[in-house]
Amino acid sequence: MAAAPQAPGRGSVRKTRPLTVKTSLNNPYAICWSALEREHMHFILQTLEDRFKSLGLRKIEDKKKKRKQFLKKPSPDRCGTEVEKGEGPKEKPPEGSEQGSGWTPVDVRKQLAIGINEVTRALERNGLLLVLVCRSAKPAILTSHLIQLSLSRAVPACQVPRLSERLAPVIGLKCVLALGFKKTTTAFDAEVRAIIPRVPSLHVPWLQGRPEDSGASLDTASSESRDREILDTSFEDLSKQKRKLVGSQQAVVLQPLKIKKLIPNPSKIRKPPKGKKTTSK
Repeated sequence: MAAAPQAPGRGSVRKTRPLTVKTSLNNPYAICWSALEREHMHFILQTLEDRFKSLGLRKIEDKKKKRKQFLKKPSPDRCGTEVEKGEGPKEKPPEGSEQGSGWTPVDVRKQLAIGINEVTRALERNGLLLVLVCRSAKPAILTSHLIQLSLSRAVPACQVPRLSERLAPVIGLKCVLALGFKKTTTAFDAEVRAIIPRVPSLHVPWLQGRPEDSGASLDTASSESRDREILDTSFEDLSKQKRKLVGSQQAVVLQPLKIKKLIPNPSKIRKPPKGKKTTSK
């Protein structure tokens, strides 16, 4: 008899899954802080350090409060026994003997913006005169957004090496990554005026130059006279003036976004299923 035909093998070849590729759009412009000269760096650090010491600005932390947080709370049974024994509450020391935690001159602290978050909020509200950033802030993306914010608000800003190393111990903080001086400051008025001419100008491709503060440079009378002149001139004259201004300005060359494709873990080796165990021959 002829042998029965054998069934074809049921084993199937495992298909390889296509690799997942993630596409991201990156900024084509390289935005960085302008370099600060060494002499200006020493002048800024020494000026601010002397001023902070003369004002006595410092954050005081009560160490007893920190210790109380780590101590365990007394059980209710123990509290009851103490009440039965007649132990009354301990007398509090007079208020003048101990100094509370916080900033010593509160009015001086309100004139400053300390920290990246506080400086960012103050810049968004357009309430700063000067911004100083520590160079030791890592990663650099922590402070890179302050470049565009400062330039768009016409606020001089620069990156100062060893800013946190010199000023943090004087103020009583662990680090000072960003420092801003508010427009309402009176204690640091002379220091801000002396530092601003030494601050290098920032460069952002889509923002041409650093515009001057219009509120400080222009008077109300000159603005009113300019408005009257604009009303008197005709529309054709205004269009000619706009064309002249556009021609005189430097053209901004726009660059396309960088398209970056990422393959997550391309050399990934898949593990065998948990149910199947490999038998050793």
